[in-house]
Parts: sequence; C-alpha cells; structure tokens
Amino acid sequence: MRMNHDFASARAAAQHCAELTAHGLARGPRPEERADMLTAWRRDLARALADDLSPLLSGDRLDVTLSGPEALTGADALRRIGMVAANSLIRCGASGETALLSFDLAAALALTDRSFGGDGKPAGTAPEALPRSAALLVEEAAAMIAGAITNVSYGDSPPPAGAMARGEVIVRSESAARLKAFALDAPCLMLTLVIANDQGCEWRASLVLAAERMDRLLPGAGRPARPAAGRGAASPLAAPFAGVPLPLHVVLAEFDLSLTRLQTLKAGDTIPLAMGRQVPLMVGEKLIAHGAVGTSEDHMAIRLTRFPSPAEGVAQ
Repeated sequence: MRMNHDFASARAAAQHCAELTAHGLARGPRPEERADMLTAWRRDLARALADDLSPLLSGDRLDVTLSGPEALTGADALRRIGMVAANSLIRCGASGETALLSFDLAAALALTDRSFGGDGKPAGTAPEALPRSAALLVEEAAAMIAGAITNVSYGDSPPPAGAMARGEVIVRSESAARLKAFALDAPCLMLTLVIANDQGCEWRASLVLAAERMDRLLPGAGRPARPAAGRGAASPLAAPFAGVPLPLHVVLAEFDLSLTRLQTLKAGDTIPLAMGRQVPLMVGEKLIAHGAVGTSEDHMAIRLTRFPSPAEGVAQ
C-alpha cells in the first residue's frame, strides 16, 4: 500500500498586510484608546498647572481645567485669537513640539495684578499694549505651561538621557500671525485653558497647535517602536563589547612547593624557576595564545607565536 501522496492546497495561503505583520511599525492607538489618552493627558496637565502656577499668583489655591480640543483651521484660530493678544510660541512635549499659547490683553493684565497681590479681576477695557511687567509675567506663565506639558507628556516615565526635560518660550509677540505657529490652511486644534482661584477669578488662555502634533504630546502616543532587528552572533569588535577592558596575564613559571617549605620562607630565600620557551597568555582561566618572552624598547615583552585550537581551551 502506498502511503505517500502529493497534497495540493485547497486555497491560496493567507497573505497578511504589513500593518499586521510588521511589528516594528507603529500601529498607533485606536480611536477609543486615543480618546482615553487625551482625557488623561488633560486631567494630568490641569493638575500639574494648578500646582505650578500657584506661586506665580500669590500662592492662590487654583482650579485649572482644560477643554477638549476644538478642530478648526489655522486661519480660524487666528481670527478667534484676534489681531492683538499676549501670544507666545512655545516648545513643549517629549518630542519638542511647537504650539501657540495666547492670553487676551485683559487676562494678561489681571494675572499681573494678582501676581502683585491685587484682586486679579479683569478691567472693563483692554489696553492697546501690555506694560513691561505684564509681558514678563505672561512669558513666565507661558514657560511654566510649556514645562508642565513636557513633564506630562512623559507620563510616569522619567525623561531619557539627553531628552528635552522642560518646555520653553521660543518667542512672543502681540501678533499671533507673526509667530507662524501653523499654516493658515492647516488643520489645527484649539484647547481652552481656564485658571480659577478660590476668590472667584478666572483667567483664560488658548492653546493652539497643528492637529498632527497633538498625538505626539500624549504619553507614549505617536512614537514608533524600534524595528526588531535580526539577532546575529555578537562581535567582539563591536559595541558594547569592544571597549570592555580585559585583564590578561602571562604565566612565566609554575612550580610545586611543600607546605613545610612554604611556612619556612623568609626574605632573602631563592626559589629557582624553570621558564619554558613558550609561555601561556591567559584571560582568567582561559588560554588564548602562546608566546616567547623577550624585550621590546627596553621593556619586557611577549611575542605571540601560536594560537591554540578551541579543543585546547582557547577563549571564544
């Protein structure tokens, strides 16, 4: 009876797309995952700002909220901000994203008033330009907000070595259009930041950024995993092994000595040595080569003469 058969597949073998098989490519969060991450980011950022901004505002106990992002174009965002405002172009997040932070002039003056011990209530009319003290106060507040965004973007993980550890104000201007934080036709997101104290004052600011940058501010989002590289044999000439110092020693002579003789040794005793023509070069207990002892430039040296085979115990 013949047991061997030629089997043919009933249908074509499955061919999966790269999104399923390429583990090194970043799939990105699903919509529901992204929504949860954004909610957590807004919550954590609001808490961080409540603590960070309090010393700036006479030590007030603050309640900070951050609205959900509103989708609009860059041109619409500039119209909402207005021709004149206290605008700062900030760099923030683990990947150093740029964003526009804007206070209207009345809010900027009220914040300055509160920082100097006033009641912090907005005046009825906004000034045509900010005084120097208010401009400095807004810049300091913007730097604190950029730093809080950066810290929150790392989540529970500390910043890696050499990574951006704090945010910064790149430049400020009363004209938001001059800062060129995004293109006029670019999809943007606007988030409203509301800072309130327990005396009933509220100060509002707008955070606007290109929509593509939002995911890169979320902890762990938008950061592709490193592609899994095939693992080959480690090379002793490649990092991190190449720079590892290894202590080598040359065995010039070996001899036996009785315990009685060893106990009676004293300074001035002579022990004859019989040195072979070939001496071993060792790394720990591993033999790596044989050599002949001589001199080189008035220094004792060993000339390597033979490398033993693996069967003789050579280090690999």
